[in-house]
Amino acid sequence: MGLDLTLFMADWARLGAFPVAEQADALREAVWPRDPEEDRSPWEEELPDGWHWPPGPEPAWCAEYWFFGTSGAESFHSDAGRGWADMRPLVDPSVREDLDVFLGGLLWGADGARDPALGGGDGVFPPVDGERSGVLLVSAPGAVAERAAAWGRVGSRLEALRGAFAAECVGWACRPQVFEEFTALLGEWGDVAAEAARRGWGLVGLP
Repeated sequence: MGLDLTLFMADWARLGAFPVAEQADALREAVWPRDPEEDRSPWEEELPDGWHWPPGPEPAWCAEYWFFGTSGAESFHSDAGRGWADMRPLVDPSVREDLDVFLGGLLWGADGARDPALGGGDGVFPPVDGERSGVLLVSAPGAVAERAAAWGRVGSRLEALRGAFAAECVGWACRPQVFEEFTALLGEWGDVAAEAARRGWGLVGLP
């Protein structure tokens, strides 16, 4: 059994107002408040994929995204990141540079010195010794805006990856095997980044 990825977008000021140790629970409890008389998980119900918002009349400060077709498994995302790491030397620089910005620290383990998502001082899951514990990804609003801008430039050019994908992913373990599934997953991340950037929010991925 591998990890699942639970992805949230959130108002950074609201999330940062919680003590660090309570931030993960604050996200989960905002979107899925527990009825003390019931002991049911939202994953036991037939709910649609896409965005899930906190119930009630108060303005929402966060939302959870359910990916289409990945069953929540983090392996789909880490496999895509490994695939990108392998294929990127074969990709035209004009496409590679924008995808590096978009995927770095999101699906692909970019150099921390180049990754705006790893900066500290924002009060949200702050890094300790350069690492964030208990989370799979954190992308502050500024980094999300950069990702969304990069996606806006490169999202329509993914066909340029087909040859590199065929050379470096198909037939290799722990890599995406179907080009259309790979690009569909990138497209979902693009939609997520665009929506969070539109609101000026950040992204958090919890296991």
